[in-house]
Amino acid sequence: MDAVAPMNHAASADDVDPLDLSSAFDAVVRGRRSIRSYADAPVPPVLLDRVLGAARHAPSPHHSVPWRFVVLVGAEAKERLAQAMADRWRADLARDGVPTDQIEAEAAKSHRRLVRAPVVLVGCLYLDPLDDYPDSERAQAEAYMAAHSLGAALQNVMLAAHANGLASCWMCAPVFCPDVVRDAVGLDGALMPHALITIGYAARTPPTRQRPTLDQIIALRA
Repeated sequence: MDAVAPMNHAASADDVDPLDLSSAFDAVVRGRRSIRSYADAPVPPVLLDRVLGAARHAPSPHHSVPWRFVVLVGAEAKERLAQAMADRWRADLARDGVPTDQIEAEAAKSHRRLVRAPVVLVGCLYLDPLDDYPDSERAQAEAYMAAHSLGAALQNVMLAAHANGLASCWMCAPVFCPDVVRDAVGLDGALMPHALITIGYAARTPPTRQRPTLDQIIALRA
């Protein structure tokens, strides 16, 4: 793959015709898909940095940026994470009474998705910059705000990936086993793995899925 020229960061929404900006936004949002199978091609570092840079523009409580990313592109690092998460998945399924053959199929699928992805991005909460409250209710609210901000940052990354010709898929597994993920990649205890995104060039075009209607997602208009 040829290197991609750096983005002109001097450009802003004010420099773009509003109609063009609206159409481009609709195309990116409506075109993004969750894609789990990737071509055997690396993502150029300059392109990856462009995509990751979109996270910097996500909203965050108190301007604190209460999250950090772990970016895995090396085979060894991805293998460690994939194996650790697959082992935990096996144990959880065994406790649930799932048949052994089904457990192995699910664990193998989880492992395969991670090791075959050119990029694995682990999104972690980082609560140190947040306000500190003595009561559990407000402390929990701060953690919720951090999780909301991380979600916005990850969505920015996925939209930027699609806009730049890449595919991505969000996975929630780390929220079920943050310690497993932390140990597998050697993270500091202040970082709490919460989600991961795989990124790469799509191996195939996914099917179009039906989205909910506005009436289904709006609970109240007042």
